[in-house]
Amino acid sequence: MAPFFIVVEGPEGAGKTTLVAGLAARMREAGHQVLEVREPGGTDGAEAARDLVLDPARRWSPAAELFLILAARAELVDKVIRPHLERGDRVVISDRFDLSTVAYQVAGRGLEREAVLAANRLATGGLVPDVTLVLDLDPAEGRRRQQVQGKRPDRMEREHPAMHDRVARAFRDAGGAGIVHLDAALGPEELANVAWDTVRKRLAGTP
Repeated sequence: MAPFFIVVEGPEGAGKTTLVAGLAARMREAGHQVLEVREPGGTDGAEAARDLVLDPARRWSPAAELFLILAARAELVDKVIRPHLERGDRVVISDRFDLSTVAYQVAGRGLEREAVLAANRLATGGLVPDVTLVLDLDPAEGRRRQQVQGKRPDRMEREHPAMHDRVARAFRDAGGAGIVHLDAALGPEELANVAWDTVRKRLAGTP
């Protein structure tokens, strides 16, 4: 099997982190070598950028926020994701990647799309996921889930509901090669099964 890069995307509270863990478990059971990463994060520098960008006490301009996120992504791709994939027969599953930048910084913040895409290509060196699983969920339900879990909201999660509506709409409208939409209203076990069926077909070369 060739190296395979999977990304899980979606609005706040959609269950991305849970799905990454569930999907990774199924892939390991099937004999795959799997690395789980998150964005922003994954290296010392990227985790420092994560702390800065998500700190509720800080106020970043949209452009500054973008560059913090892209600096973290450049670190993660260069030091973790690409080396792992280049060792061959390896799978990387990332909790967020480039589609989040389109949703949050373009749709959410209003930055110019082509400029953001160009900056992202520089940060990733052109790395593109083989499959992107987009979890579709109403943002109000995502907020409800986080409240039930008692999660302390970070800077992004505290943004006005209107922004989160724009972000969720961007995820919902996303399309293109490798993008597959999944219903985040499913239970964690069922959602992981559906995701694994989708990935397994892609690994076998079936659309």
